[in-house]
Amino acid sequence: MGEVLALPGTGSERTLRSAAEQFLEGVGNPNTKRAYRTALDALQAEFGADASLDVLEGEAGADRVADWFASRWGSASANTVNARMRGLSSACAWWSKQGWLTGDPLRRLTSRPVPPDRTRALTRAVVQELLGRDGVALRERVLWRLLYESAARASEVLELDVEDLDLANRRTRVRRKGGAIDTITWQTPTARLLPRLLDGRRTGPVFLTDRRAKGQATGQVPVQDLAPDGRGRLSYRRAEEQFVAASGGSTLHQLRHSALTHAAEDGAQVPILMAYSGHTSVSSVAKYARISAERLGAWQDGRDPAARRGAR
Repeated sequence: MGEVLALPGTGSERTLRSAAEQFLEGVGNPNTKRAYRTALDALQAEFGADASLDVLEGEAGADRVADWFASRWGSASANTVNARMRGLSSACAWWSKQGWLTGDPLRRLTSRPVPPDRTRALTRAVVQELLGRDGVALRERVLWRLLYESAARASEVLELDVEDLDLANRRTRVRRKGGAIDTITWQTPTARLLPRLLDGRRTGPVFLTDRRAKGQATGQVPVQDLAPDGRGRLSYRRAEEQFVAASGGSTLHQLRHSALTHAAEDGAQVPILMAYSGHTSVSSVAKYARISAERLGAWQDGRDPAARRGAR
């Protein structure tokens, strides 16, 4: 009789590594998967990738998770803390559904409130300077313009494939947060730049890395994330790094925020703003539709009695 080998990650021997990988296999959005993996890799570094999932159980497990999390991310921003908690919470909830966990290892943790920031919209002058700046690579020029003109999330645009694009009608379908399929549109500047970026390509990701993707031979890079020439899909992290460096600290999300704010200032009604942003509730789109300080100042100047007398 041949030797019987125990399968890794089964029963009480299920490891943090195997549990994490099985959970991540079911996460479809690549940007979400990357964010979740960051939290799960840190968890494995602390508890041991080959440790049994049982190490998270009981009061001792919850105490250790709380101490580790506070030490690892206690001084991080509320957004970072909440993002890491989402990754761990999603994994633990999935493990519980599989019957691998009996308790909640995160029960000592609480998410942090994110203070509202009403200055996140960039001024029109700043946006136009960024979009028209000399020396910016074509890929970044197209990405930034498309994000501003469409008001789409960067994650939605970076997932686009060439075959998704309807270039003639300046539109494409995207998968919104939550999985809904929606349509985004763009304007003439993006329409003129996109063909130059594609350079005749008919398949593969729209936005590509500068070099051939590593790990192709071993299948580490999904086929759908590769172009025919071997370059891979541009990651959110790299795209964000490029924009932060060019803008002096602003984020890609601020292009979306700015687009919606400027549309509201131009008189776009709520139904248009909701279709533009992909939001399904008025309260969600309202935070983006606040009038900017720039436009508020112009409104005040226009109704200033002293300014009107001086103009006579």
